[in-house]
Amino acid sequence: MLHSGLTLDEPRAAIDSRRPGEGSLWAVVLADGDGHRLAPLTRRLYGDDRPEQYAALIGSRSLLRQTLDRIGVLIPPERTVVVTMASHARYLDTELADFPDVQVLAQPADRGTAAAIFLSALWIRRLDRRASVVVFPANHFVLDEATFISHVADVADYVRRMPRWLVLLGARPAGPETDYGWIEPGEQIGRLPRGAIHRVLRFREKPVPELAHALFASGSLWNTFVFAAAVTGLIDAVRLCCPWIYDPLAHRRGTLHQAYLQTRTADFSRAVLESPALSLAVSELPDVAWRHLGSPERVADVLRSLGTTRRVGGGDGLSASPSSSTEDRRRASHRPMPG
Repeated sequence: MLHSGLTLDEPRAAIDSRRPGEGSLWAVVLADGDGHRLAPLTRRLYGDDRPEQYAALIGSRSLLRQTLDRIGVLIPPERTVVVTMASHARYLDTELADFPDVQVLAQPADRGTAAAIFLSALWIRRLDRRASVVVFPANHFVLDEATFISHVADVADYVRRMPRWLVLLGARPAGPETDYGWIEPGEQIGRLPRGAIHRVLRFREKPVPELAHALFASGSLWNTFVFAAAVTGLIDAVRLCCPWIYDPLAHRRGTLHQAYLQTRTADFSRAVLESPALSLAVSELPDVAWRHLGSPERVADVLRSLGTTRRVGGGDGLSASPSSSTEDRRRASHRPMPG
């Protein structure tokens, strides 16, 4: 667990002593964002500037707790790595009280999602060189969690059998959103129990409005930023696309903490997923009512879809304790979340 003052370090000896079997499935949870866009809402709800992953915006559990509970159906806590910031210690200590076996990597500074993902991949490879990894952001809402995690399991199994591919989970879009990445599916390369795997023709991160409308009209998918890959393939992707991150961390001199501070900042979507050299594929999510809760508007949209909006405090605060009926939830699960 994370304790106040923890700094970036090597995998703990306790983990080495109970090393998992080779070729296991691991989870990486990205909980390192500072949540500036949702700061007015979390400040109104909690009286502090906690990032949104530590806030209960939809339901009684924080978004991080929801993510860990969702993942735990498929991947045990001892194979779950939470990537966070050292400055988040006071929030994370509380959130992980019921997850003592979850592994934590606390970054000393924000170097973007590419460095965070690469760091976790290096960490996992040291323990399991044949591992498969699924990456989960910690600020998502998923209504039908059983269907979602079942689909994740199918995609992870495909990656285990076909380790050259990095497979994104794509969501059917509700509109021409410019704040998401977009995936243009190409030829089919595989089958799952529910759906298919397609090669990615192009990945476009946060397109301009005109392009977003064209992508929406063409049947492209939203990028959920949940993806599965072989740990060696993930490391190779960063080596190929981000040598300025790979070199300082993979061939470091001195401590890992010092090496991390020397890396340049990079966004995984732009630096890696947009590269045409990558073996990138996509699987469309079933209808599970997925949303990325990155703005107050999206939180409000989800609460309205569940029939649970009410004011908290003053202004435009939104309920953090929905009381929707079963029928509300059933209806919401069968319609797309608004864009």
